Amino acid sequence: MSLPAELDALAHRLDQAQVHRTDTLSLAEEADIDVDQAYAIQALLVGLREQRGEKVVGAKLGFTSKAKMAQMGVSEVIVGRLTDAMRFSDGDDVDLSRFIHPKIEPEVAYRLSRDVGNDGDTTSIADSVDAVAPAVEIIDSRYRDFKFTYTDVVADNTSAAGFAIGAWKPVQQVDNRAVRLSVGGNEAVGSTSAILGDPVRALHALDRVCRQRRITLRAGDVILAGAATAALPLTPGIAHCEVAGLGTVTLKGVRS
Repeated sequence: MSLPAELDALAHRLDQAQVHRTDTLSLAEEADIDVDQAYAIQALLVGLREQRGEKVVGAKLGFTSKAKMAQMGVSEVIVGRLTDAMRFSDGDDVDLSRFIHPKIEPEVAYRLSRDVGNDGDTTSIADSVDAVAPAVEIIDSRYRDFKFTYTDVVADNTSAAGFAIGAWKPVQQVDNRAVRLSVGGNEAVGSTSAILGDPVRALHALDRVCRQRRITLRAGDVILAGAATAALPLTPGIAHCEVAGLGTVTLKGVRS
């Protein structure tokens, strides 16, 4: 598959799944999509959100754990875009009816202090951050039963659905910090070292992907470095994340 009209149709299909909260079958079941085409679909998908007035406010990384890479049979992280419609404040209620089958993950967030381009700009993303914070990401794959291929998830903007960030702190090393996520009666415990061994490595990986995919990041953009534990279902009640020495962030799942 390579025709722009076909890629546009797949982007609209994923967009409608998100808008109407209805899952869809894997794109790979009907189309042979390569990684370049998957990122092209993602760009079209994000463009549809921008047409509705959403603003891109950052980027997120996926497949930043070695276990997940092995499971998907890949060796490179994937990148998606965050918009202001996905942003929640620490402590907010989250209406679960706006999602299909949401899950939540504990993350480390970075904030950019300057624009980072891809046209001859050699400044690294890691050298352009001015703050770090604990964060949670809500993922909501638009695919039925969470069944998807590598290219499926890239096309679906890496399942991006929501995020919240705790208090920003000055840039510091956050490798091997204990992480605890609790949602209702479920709990996941891990370490920031699960994010490529050290979350700062996610910034270097993002550098490579952004330059390859011509993704420009702006001052003030948020970067979610990747999950520090397995995701938990986001259910009614409190979802609380703590990153040792960095802080906490909380959301509350509610049914409207």
